[in-house]
Amino acid sequence: MHTTILELVTRFAQASTDKEFDPDTVTPGIWGFVATALVAVAVVFLGFDMVRRIRRTNYKAEISERLEAELAARNAGEQPAAPDAPATPGAASARPAEPDAPASGPDTKP
Repeated sequence: MHTTILELVTRFAQASTDKEFDPDTVTPGIWGFVATALVAVAVVFLGFDMVRRIRRTNYKAEISERLEAELAARNAGEQPAAPDAPATPGAASARPAEPDAPASGPDTKP
């Protein structure tokens, strides 16, 4: 048995020394390029999907915070302030009227 193993090792050693190894000719070939390109495309698509999911999660958290604040204000007996309402009473006249809204105020004519 040792003789067979020794003979196989000797043949392998002789066969490998017949050709000289040139590290410049070793390339991954077309299949290596295809595999690398597929991995790169998959990473890009996973990145887009991750960003979409993170945005969706942030929007859901933002909406739930607004709803909780609105419910807390409603339970406390307060009216929640509208986000586009003017902060001062005089600011209402300075804001331009919407085109579809009926005109009202001291400087409008009937």
